[in-house]
Amino acid sequence: MPAAATTKNPSVGLIMTGGGARAAYQVGVMRALYEMLPKAVRNPFPIICGTSAGAINAAVLATDGSNFRRGVRRLMTVWKNFHVHHVYRADAYGALANSARWMLAAVSGGRLSEGPVSLLDNAPLARLLERHIDFPAIGRCVDAGDLTAFAVTCSGYTSGQSVTFYQGHASLEGWERARRVGVAMPIGLSHLMASSALPFIFPPVHINREYFGDGSMRQVAPVSPALHLGADRLLVIGVGRQSRQASPRVPTNGYPSLAQIAGHALDSIFLDGLEVDLERLQRINRTLSVIPPETLQSQNLSLRAVEFRVLTPSIPLSQIATQYAHELPRVIRMLLRTVGGMKQTGSNLLSYVLFEKSYCRALIQLGYNDTMAQQEDLLQFLGYGPH
Repeated sequence: MPAAATTKNPSVGLIMTGGGARAAYQVGVMRALYEMLPKAVRNPFPIICGTSAGAINAAVLATDGSNFRRGVRRLMTVWKNFHVHHVYRADAYGALANSARWMLAAVSGGRLSEGPVSLLDNAPLARLLERHIDFPAIGRCVDAGDLTAFAVTCSGYTSGQSVTFYQGHASLEGWERARRVGVAMPIGLSHLMASSALPFIFPPVHINREYFGDGSMRQVAPVSPALHLGADRLLVIGVGRQSRQASPRVPTNGYPSLAQIAGHALDSIFLDGLEVDLERLQRINRTLSVIPPETLQSQNLSLRAVEFRVLTPSIPLSQIATQYAHELPRVIRMLLRTVGGMKQTGSNLLSYVLFEKSYCRALIQLGYNDTMAQQEDLLQFLGYGPH
């Protein structure tokens, strides 16, 4: 029998994590959900949370909160035709001048360079987002009842806090925990630019009192915002392959390149926090399963089990990136080559900055395949399983 909505669908929170160009994988996941869900579904995700590049994907879906299928089509149109120059300056003057200023600031402690300093200039990304995202539409979707909340997480460079800016129903309240807070305010371009500002690579953005950078930094509880905003189930889309098996330790003689170190740091920022938070959620669920409900009630404990699903790449994205490295503009290849980014050992860094359509399309296809392989379970989880 065809899939159909249950009498009361769960309030599913969609969590889209960060990872630069790797976020193309999320678009493939959305394309698969687009195909498997009933056409009458306006929006399967009343709560949408995004971090880093995932915040940009999430914003597109939030602005189309009353028409999920249209939002997915818009994501596909952009990501299938991506080029580096849509995200950061790849011309010789723009790329080299920005990189030279970054190096000058590094060796002088910032004395010989003014303004935000970064390896690359992402002004083209700001112009792209201005053209494609109708930010006032988020409020209209909330008012229409198609969207409960949309949240974007950023990292404050001065406070050291992980700040989740959210826009949603008036009944929602902010929160404050150790090193993380939730602040209600209309989401705009600055929030997306800040959340996706990869450390060192893109410049920080000033919001309210301080400068903010990539939201994955110091994000110790990536799934927490969706729970604070009322989700009772979570669909998490990561961009790094999760594995409980330790990687093989092989002897090496060469000193690690800057690209290898940078790739390792980015993996730590984008992957470790999510894995730890999901493990914590699993432990809580297991613990609650053996505690009688009356005991929880008598102790006035508000803990609840939260069902979740995680979709992550079945193949390391760094392996795919090496196949398309040659498509980068010459000046960007030259910059990456100077830090070892064009070598196999530097492929992790490459996978974050390779905004070229062939690579993005390969990631979209992988996300699609990985999701379709779990179609029956996902439909049941989202509340659209067969009668």
